Amino acid sequence: MEGILITIYRTVLGFLFLLFLMRILGKKQLGELTFFNYATGIAMGNIIGDMVIHKEITVWESLAALSFWALSVFAVEFINHHSKLSTKLTKGEPTILIKKGQLIQKELKKHQMSMDDLLMLLRINSVFDTQEVEYAIMEPNGQLSVLKKSLKDSVVKEDLNIQPKSGPYLPTALVSNGTKIDNAFKEYNLTDEWFGEELKKGGFQNLQDVYFAQLTEDGDVFFVRKEKSS
Repeated sequence: MEGILITIYRTVLGFLFLLFLMRILGKKQLGELTFFNYATGIAMGNIIGDMVIHKEITVWESLAALSFWALSVFAVEFINHHSKLSTKLTKGEPTILIKKGQLIQKELKKHQMSMDDLLMLLRINSVFDTQEVEYAIMEPNGQLSVLKKSLKDSVVKEDLNIQPKSGPYLPTALVSNGTKIDNAFKEYNLTDEWFGEELKKGGFQNLQDVYFAQLTEDGDVFFVRKEKSS
């Protein structure tokens, strides 16, 4: 029973102290979840966990470690305000994945992202067709910022008394990272013969030259040529 009470005491004390530190560190640690903030949260949580579980570690040792870690975070943030290099090392930099409508394949590979990852992030931004995008920028916190092309960022149709028209298809990836997506072909009953004709229309000899292909709303196919490895 005494052991349980000690564990509860350590848990409550650790929770309150961690809450106190989070209040001091501010909402920025939560709202700007870079890999540095993420690592900080994990480390501080581990310190509290060790304090609760491992009785050989004294409470004061754990609280001292937490306090030192919080001071280190303050120190890094202070340095970041005065050093661009420090900010780059601890928080990273925005990365342009789509520039002027063109997909930057080397940046996707550099960040170990597939086209499926990019398409998911675009859909989260209510973009289902990659041709609508002028710029797509991966922020240091992992979120994707999207700027649509001016012609695609239209006014509300209700304001112009225009009846919205939708194509027969939902923009769907047919080829991702050079690999044909069979489920997409089955979904719309698309044949290899049809796709072969679309490849010829797009100026492609074979599938090996295609990095990405997307079925558009009106049934056309948008292609992105695979970049040659340097």
